Amino acid sequence: MGPHLPFVGTMVENLRTAGGVFLLLLETIRSLFGRWPRRRVLVDQFFLIGVRSMPVILTTGLFTGMVLAVQSFNQFRRVNITSMVGAVVGVSMVKELGPVLTGLMLAGRVGAAITAEVGTMTVTEQVDALRSLATNPVRWLVLPRVLACVLLTPFLTLMADLIGIAGGTFICVNVLNVEWAFHYANLLDWLTVWDISVGCAKSSCFGLLIALVASYKGFNTEPGAAGVGKAATEAVVTSCILILVSDFFLSVLFAAIRPEWAE
Repeated sequence: MGPHLPFVGTMVENLRTAGGVFLLLLETIRSLFGRWPRRRVLVDQFFLIGVRSMPVILTTGLFTGMVLAVQSFNQFRRVNITSMVGAVVGVSMVKELGPVLTGLMLAGRVGAAITAEVGTMTVTEQVDALRSLATNPVRWLVLPRVLACVLLTPFLTLMADLIGIAGGTFICVNVLNVEWAFHYANLLDWLTVWDISVGCAKSSCFGLLIALVASYKGFNTEPGAAGVGKAATEAVVTSCILILVSDFFLSVLFAAIRPEWAE
């Protein structure tokens, strides 16, 4: 039994985290129907999560599209269909790479920041002070961050998609000498509105996971500076794993409900 105890403890902790995140989600949904925080609080979170994340998101999207173009070209050149590189870059960026990489980047940048901020407030008893003043900490701390992540992650994903496709197009046309007309035509033929919608829906789900996991870890931070650092690390790792796992199930779901007009 001894060697199996750490595994059992990890499973129990994961189940506890899943239950806590789900309860936090329910509390956040209930907070939507009450008094919202001041507009200034919402604007600050939208700026910190949205605008401040643009440089890392755009850089990630640009080089992802360029690398994808180079690798796809090297493979397609063997079968003489290099004109299809544009379609591969476009669909891959919009449906998978754009949402997933944007989510992973936000988990590292935004998730850690949310956990550190909420965790510091928990350790310094500021959260307890809010409760003593009959103020719901979920409404004032979690709700603005959840709204910012859910609403802005799709826009960040679309920006990553656009600059990734632009970077891939630049490499294909100007460096790899792919014919512009065929590249552009195949991109439009294979990339559909459904693909864009799937990418935006995935990114919203990823943003929700990031905000909820980070807030939950922040509320359950252990005392001390080491506790805050540990909570931030756990939030990033958990968010990244959940993004990859949920991406699989969301891909299966959207493939099953794909409408006929999107074929």
